[in-house]
Amino acid sequence: MSLLSLNAIETAIGQYAVLHQVSLEVCEGGVFVLLGRNGAGKTTTLRSIMGLWRPSAGSVVFQGQDMRGLHTAEIARLGIAYVPESMGIFGGLTVEENLILATRNGRFDQERLKRIWQLFPALERFWSKQAWSLSGGQKQMLSVARAIIEPRKLILVDEPTKGLAPAIVDAMMEAFRDISQTTTILLVEQNFEFAKSLGRDMAVIEDGRVVHTGSMADFARDTALQNRLLSLSAS
Repeated sequence: MSLLSLNAIETAIGQYAVLHQVSLEVCEGGVFVLLGRNGAGKTTTLRSIMGLWRPSAGSVVFQGQDMRGLHTAEIARLGIAYVPESMGIFGGLTVEENLILATRNGRFDQERLKRIWQLFPALERFWSKQAWSLSGGQKQMLSVARAIIEPRKLILVDEPTKGLAPAIVDAMMEAFRDISQTTTILLVEQNFEFAKSLGRDMAVIEDGRVVHTGSMADFARDTALQNRLLSLSAS
């Protein structure tokens, strides 16, 4: 069942057209991975979904509702969270304060909080520390935690493993695997090993156009296709 549909969207930044007739179908459940070289349009796709950059044509439909014209806050209230590449945390606030700001009413659901601490034990240890003092991996954990502190139907995640140590990447993989059991994830990721370990469905975007869609399992087996579209091999 389709949760999110992008139908021939076109997005420009200033005078530059970035997305050209981009269409995607993200089914409910699991992880959908959007792949592509640097500058292909992946981040622009996520930002277009969130209404941060407004498509000039096409439609973005979430659970049957066309989100054209909605502000970002209204889109978030539909149950969509966004974890940007910049992480989007507040360095001058504590871990606790960052998470409070992501709640609807300033109060934690204790069961959800316990789940976050299980996924990311470091956040409980550094609960009262200001976010600027956390390591890069811990900041990424906090950014993801902000996205799931309330129930979400869809999480958009942009390059979560960029610059992280291998041990942190492994921990993030396990966390995403757990989160995807109850929440659909649309993931932009350059680390192909990470992406193929999590992804069920996938698409490749090139020069602002979708050039391939299919199952991640099929794509992971086709090294020739990987080399042609991404200049890499998974072998």
